[in-house]
Amino acid sequence: MDYQALYDEWLTSPCFDEATKAELRGISEEEKKDRFYTELEFGTAGLRGVIGAGLNRMNIYTVRKATQGLANYIIKAGEQKKGVAIAYDSRRMSSEFAKEAALCLAANGIKAYLFESLRPTPELSFAVRKLGCIAGINITASHNPPEYNGYKVYWEDGAQITPPHDKGIMAEVKAITDFSTLKTMQEDNARVANLFEIIGGAIDDAYIAELKKQVKNQDAIDEMQDQLTIVYTPLHGTGNVPARRVLKELGFTHVYVVPEQELPDGEFPTVSYPNPEAAEAFELALALAKEKNADLVLATDPDADRLGVYVKDAETGEYHSLTGNMSGCLLAEYTISQIKEKQGLPEDGALIKTIVTTNLADAIAKSYGIRLIECLTGFKYIGQQILGFEQSGKGTYLFGFEESYGCLIGTHARDKDAIVATMALCEAAAYYKKQGKTLWDQMLAIYDKYGYYKDSVKSVTMKGIEGLAKIAQTMENLRANAPENIGPYKVLQARDYKLDTCKNMETGEVTPTGLPQSNVLYYDLEDGAWLCVRPSGTEPKIKLYYGVKGSSMEDAENRSAELGKYAEALLG
Repeated sequence: MDYQALYDEWLTSPCFDEATKAELRGISEEEKKDRFYTELEFGTAGLRGVIGAGLNRMNIYTVRKATQGLANYIIKAGEQKKGVAIAYDSRRMSSEFAKEAALCLAANGIKAYLFESLRPTPELSFAVRKLGCIAGINITASHNPPEYNGYKVYWEDGAQITPPHDKGIMAEVKAITDFSTLKTMQEDNARVANLFEIIGGAIDDAYIAELKKQVKNQDAIDEMQDQLTIVYTPLHGTGNVPARRVLKELGFTHVYVVPEQELPDGEFPTVSYPNPEAAEAFELALALAKEKNADLVLATDPDADRLGVYVKDAETGEYHSLTGNMSGCLLAEYTISQIKEKQGLPEDGALIKTIVTTNLADAIAKSYGIRLIECLTGFKYIGQQILGFEQSGKGTYLFGFEESYGCLIGTHARDKDAIVATMALCEAAAYYKKQGKTLWDQMLAIYDKYGYYKDSVKSVTMKGIEGLAKIAQTMENLRANAPENIGPYKVLQARDYKLDTCKNMETGEVTPTGLPQSNVLYYDLEDGAWLCVRPSGTEPKIKLYYGVKGSSMEDAENRSAELGKYAEALLG
């Protein structure tokens, strides 16, 4: 069916309300095509798209369809008695989409546990396991611009869905072609049937209690609490209440929250892009930090799974931005060193990272004599490793992180947790301050110890139908013609995670990658450098990840800039 026929169907079908039809009558021909040329695809990360009426948009009908597919999968698995936990963030329509999902589940005989108000992603992950649910739903578009929203699905282990559940749920959603078959019911009826329950305070208390178990040096906090100044911003999202609560309960007394960004607001009025990776997101926080002479500046994204960090250089007074790789390694070094000091490292201890995360993590793991596990991009694969440890009884999780500003300390959640990372960085700042060092001093010490690693990422946007085709063609061209050199760097090995091949470029020998299938290309280069190319799973972009190791910070910066230019040239 072409886009015009689908558009006409939405205008005439009794399935869709009058407000939806009124919106559709007012759009242009170009907008009509964009909203109906394809369906908003339920992928391995769930749904993510622009809010609005139409097949290729986030609205109550596409949310209901996704939930009906999830319900069908749960019922076929015979797991409907366990229920589903649902959380949402501060975005436009988040609470409405969350309730829509809850009532669809209830209509299918599956109990929905809906949070009373917005909560962070990691707390949803925690709640799934705490309540013994079969699945979880989180309504969030993470750090995307305000016109977006999304729908993430978690399984009973608390991690986002992985094989075989992702493929199974995707198939069930895709099989639904008639919106009139989607089920829903009235909230009052769902409550009477004990299929709809509001949750909140008890889960909050249990979650915060788990975070506090991860504290390694309460004595350092007690001693330095009045000498450490922290500036924090939730960027209008979900982090404000839990981050401030845990810091207060641990004893930090000088915590200043950016007032303009304190309250939830789906319009994100102070930032064009509520992403703690972006310098713009820190403008107000850095101004407050200079006023308060803060030691560190922290920002969580709207669903509080990612943490951005600036730390003060005591010598110059300058605030340095830490990339996700840098803050991840800072926390990895602190966490693992303190476990070693307090109780000793387990023989089967593991540090887990994704394939696009810095090789500095490998050096840290090697230094501590622990196992380094590499998995595909996406924190759900780190969660999958934790589940494997539990099921096999072999392997002890020590720390896991990815370059995109996300890590997890402890196993209370199975997704990135910016609340526990906020807590741990403040603790680490107190610990090092007790030794007369700043977090920036410690970062430099890590480079001195392991080498000057520099890791970067570039995103090349290709919008619309033509962009999607170009992304696909670019990946296939590279797949069919692996480069022998990338600039001055010789390619030593070409990994293709879609074809499950590792090709030694010198000998021609091909071995399997050992990881699940994914549309990712990775090149191991000379001199410890590397490049990874993959399409974004949530946006119309190709992402280039690359890393180098230099003889100094300046050398590493220069090598990285050079490699970035050659990497971008590969895309044509």
